[in-house]
Amino acid sequence: MGFEHQLLRTASTLLTPSTPPILNPLLPKVNSLTLSRLGKLPLLSIRRKKTTVAMASSSPAQKSEEEWRAVLSPEQFRILRQKGTEYPGTGQYDKFYADGVYECAGCGTPLYKSTTKFNSGCGWPAFYEGLPGAINRTADPDGSRVEITCAACGGHLGHVFKGERFNTPTDERHCVNSISLKFTPAS
Repeated sequence: MGFEHQLLRTASTLLTPSTPPILNPLLPKVNSLTLSRLGKLPLLSIRRKKTTVAMASSSPAQKSEEEWRAVLSPEQFRILRQKGTEYPGTGQYDKFYADGVYECAGCGTPLYKSTTKFNSGCGWPAFYEGLPGAINRTADPDGSRVEITCAACGGHLGHVFKGERFNTPTDERHCVNSISLKFTPAS
């Protein structure tokens, strides 16, 4: 097993939400997840008080604007690459609840388990948490919202909202454009 793969696997194990905090010394102290670039190798760094743990991603999905236009539909390009939003209630996954995994429509990176999807009534698919390391968060310049993007390709997914008092384990709502997602059923 290569060093990059071993480091990613180790860090993913440490950050698994099901790991009890008493057995997971990093989890209670994690302040933010960020994706940074070092040459062509994306690194996921977990910042806590004085320590940074870096995990290497095995396959970055970076393309030029022309390459994205060639592989995405015009509407997918508008939303994933230009940070657009689909109209509420129009997406194919808003009221869809099959068992499986939701992946990035741009690069195929797994983003959400179907078990984290819930009905928020907002008109877009809602999830209470993403898969570890799959989603980046960036506060809008005015601080009013937090954008969520695919950590592998930077595709715009939607926004995350906290403190809305939904009956979920995280009290978060990832409000995601259906067109940013591709569903793979459980086998």
